[in-house]
Amino acid sequence: MTASSSKRESFDVRILRQAAPGEPSRWETFRIPYEPNLNVISVLQKIAAMARTAEGQATTPVAWDCNCLEEVCGACTMVINGRVRQSCSALVDRLLEEHDGEIELQPMTKFPVVRDLVVDRGRMFRALERVQAWVPVDDYYDRGAGPKESQESQEERYPLSECMTCGCCVEACPQYAKVEVDQRPNESIEDHEARQAEAEATEFLGAAPISQAMLFNRHATGAMIADERLDALTGPGGIQVCGNAQNCVAVCPKEIPLTTSIARAGRQATVHTFKKIFDR
Repeated sequence: MTASSSKRESFDVRILRQAAPGEPSRWETFRIPYEPNLNVISVLQKIAAMARTAEGQATTPVAWDCNCLEEVCGACTMVINGRVRQSCSALVDRLLEEHDGEIELQPMTKFPVVRDLVVDRGRMFRALERVQAWVPVDDYYDRGAGPKESQESQEERYPLSECMTCGCCVEACPQYAKVEVDQRPNESIEDHEARQAEAEATEFLGAAPISQAMLFNRHATGAMIADERLDALTGPGGIQVCGNAQNCVAVCPKEIPLTTSIARAGRQATVHTFKKIFDR
């Protein structure tokens, strides 16, 4: 705790709020009594309890997402002081130092807003389906021990397995554009979700799904459908869209070597494309 923090009695939290999907957004400011060692989730809990702005006006509690509170689930991602990060590990004392005594919270900009700081990250999970980010299982009969994995392969794959689909990488990516389909009057939720998925189907996958494709292509059993993953990576919205900005690896809270995965994906995709041309 710095000397300036020890003298602080309160601080302001400025939050970009939105009542529902498609609704206009607005800024609200809340004044929080200072305590040492707070994180952003603690601050949001205090705001929910007071439900009153810094000007004294009654308001609804702010909605946000969280689960594990230890940077494992990825649910609490938001833009804090202009930078995407996990709110459970964002410490108030450091945030106040870097942003002149005020904390600013916004929802991620690349996903549809559900309410306030809660966004719909479904696009990321549908992207994992596109690249078949899993080890295929034909049945549940005991088929004995699987293929042996070298220590080198395990050490290479483990960092990639830490991905929690938090969305930081795609939020920072200049090639990853927001896709939001408005719900039509009297349209069912199922039909709206189907149109949303259709609109996303040709858009850029993003760094996380590309890295997960490399994780399972490197796995001895997962490699059985490596060509199908590479078909997805060379299709619309695939690896060719990446502009190599390297923002993804700079903001990843797990320090996953995303640009290494993207480079490997590019090599595999090139070989795969030539094979499709000449191995007919």
